[in-house]
Amino acid sequence: MKVCVVGGAGYIGSHTVYELIDAGHEVVVVDNLSTGLKDAVHKDASFYEGDITDFASLDKIITDESRKKPFDVVMHFAAKIVVPESVKNPSLYYYNNVEGVRTLLDVMVKHGIKNIIFSSTAAVYGEGKDGICTEESETKPINPYGETKLVSEKMIGWFAQAYGMNYCIFRYFNVAGAHKSLEIGLLRDHLTHIVPVTIQTALGIREKMTVFGSDYDTYDGTCVRDYIHVSDIAYAHVLGMKHIALNNISEIINLGSNQGFSVKDIISEVEKHHPVNHEYGARREGDPAKLIASNKRAKEILGWTPKRDLSDIILSDLEFRKRHKK
Repeated sequence: MKVCVVGGAGYIGSHTVYELIDAGHEVVVVDNLSTGLKDAVHKDASFYEGDITDFASLDKIITDESRKKPFDVVMHFAAKIVVPESVKNPSLYYYNNVEGVRTLLDVMVKHGIKNIIFSSTAAVYGEGKDGICTEESETKPINPYGETKLVSEKMIGWFAQAYGMNYCIFRYFNVAGAHKSLEIGLLRDHLTHIVPVTIQTALGIREKMTVFGSDYDTYDGTCVRDYIHVSDIAYAHVLGMKHIALNNISEIINLGSNQGFSVKDIISEVEKHHPVNHEYGARREGDPAKLIASNKRAKEILGWTPKRDLSDIILSDLEFRKRHKK
């Protein structure tokens, strides 16, 4: 299949491009490089610099590429994703994450592209009152990031109904680790993800890290999340693409480990390799205490389960950061 990966120079997008090419698909990457890196784009993928909110730019790219061969699927990874930033600057998040999706869908409708894979988030569940969130759990986001993802999900659903499209929406939370080649990983300045921040501290790239909150209602007082290796997430997107395109169906699917780890657990796992200089600070706005995504439906529909555990995640990111010195 021919796939347009919007945000394909970013962390999860670039890993998905690798999986798509390994599976024999033709890939076109569109990215504005605001957080993505052109060097992270697979050498066998075509690359265009373009912004998801710019209809004219997207339209031209799709038009030019469709003359060679029409697209079968669009994958969306072009969201703003930092929770504290979304609380401080909701306008940016509504513009990029909602208006950007509407623009992308309009381009897809114009060109008759029927299949979209949307990278969503378990943050749509908010506090996750049931502990482990299923696809039927209440969606009640507690920050603008989660809200903009939920709004986009609903918009995709309405577009699908109106224009005969298929979608696969994936909800997941903490993605970490690096590709087995160690060529790509989460490599950028101002990292906020707990795994790379902890590893940067262990390697002396950061002098010290702060654990935001030690009084949550969890087993050790720090936030609990599930953690999935980025290559496992990427492979699920390839499976989801095949599923909706071949079966002419739409799905909402969680990708999770069914297992939660606290921030203290992450530090302890990293400290098996190097000590981590850390301190405790105040809670961040918009952080739920516990959020774990069930993977039961992913198993049943896609035959997907994570192949890599927390130790694999930590070790791959550690080796990646040693190689790239960031």
